[in-house]
Amino acid sequence: MRIALVTDAWHPQINGVVRTLEKTIGWLRNRGHEVLIIEPSGFRTIPMPSYPEIRLSLFPGRKVARMLDAFSPEAMHVSTEGPLGLAARKYATRHGLPFTTAYHTRFPEYMRKRLPIPLSISYMWMRWFHNAAERIMVSTESLRSELADRGFRNLVIMSRGVDTELFVPREHKDLLDGERPTFLYLGRVAIEKNIDAFLSLDLPGSKHVIGDGPALHSLRKAHPDVSFHGYMSGSDLAGHLASADVMVFPSLTDTFGLVILEALACGVPVAAYPVQGPVDIIENGRSGFVDENLRSAAVGAMYISPESCRARALEFSWDRVGQQFFENLVPIRAARRAAVFQSASND
Repeated sequence: MRIALVTDAWHPQINGVVRTLEKTIGWLRNRGHEVLIIEPSGFRTIPMPSYPEIRLSLFPGRKVARMLDAFSPEAMHVSTEGPLGLAARKYATRHGLPFTTAYHTRFPEYMRKRLPIPLSISYMWMRWFHNAAERIMVSTESLRSELADRGFRNLVIMSRGVDTELFVPREHKDLLDGERPTFLYLGRVAIEKNIDAFLSLDLPGSKHVIGDGPALHSLRKAHPDVSFHGYMSGSDLAGHLASADVMVFPSLTDTFGLVILEALACGVPVAAYPVQGPVDIIENGRSGFVDENLRSAAVGAMYISPESCRARALEFSWDRVGQQFFENLVPIRAARRAAVFQSASND
């Protein structure tokens, strides 16, 4: 099948959206599907205010249309709500072509952290964007239920996975300096991740942060007792993560939290608030704790066995994610596709 995948989130960004797309595209190509990726590197872009590593494509409509015309996709997926996603949505609705979307990010909540925009306005816009799709892919049942209550339609599940060969338990937990127990935050260092809620906790042992982002400088200054390790990847990341005693996930706005699965695969229990994402992954007392009192969750997680954490992570696979994505696609009927793209070639 020829599949057009349109995303404003792509390399060099490093986040759960990009990682999920990478794994999904790899799964599709390994099974013989042809995937056209329409992403920002092929367009003139400007840095997003406060997020300079995120590039916003300038006036991409005509080029997106030409790329889709030339590719003549048999299915179209619009992964993000940025300029490229908007251009692809406009193209599909103008031609009456079915397409799917994904609700990766709590965009209204992220915007509210930065601008005085009421959530009701942001969610109205998000409904307009996504409800034009034949299917909206979401990562968890709790997110599906929440969005349905907010008026979103045609919601289907596309879960997440973890590389259980890279992220494994380590016998020697010696890569993180400091007193035991070691508590670790892993992820983007930004205001919406609520990291200060973790760094301000009165915990025994030592605290560590792995990651980079716009809040790194201010958090370093505010918490000189915390070890900030910067960005890591691959085996270096996996080794440091496996050296932690507990990973603390303080975010209140993530839709899933891939790093939770990575920690569990390393045999590291996770402490989090009881919000969408963590409540779908963490089994209280078996793979971590979720609690309104984050300190209680972190201390309780110290006594959970690595084996039970690892067992929970093994329930999530990228193979299953790829299969779900493919089954959620809505084919563009051959007759309709031929008429649309023949018309485009005659213009």
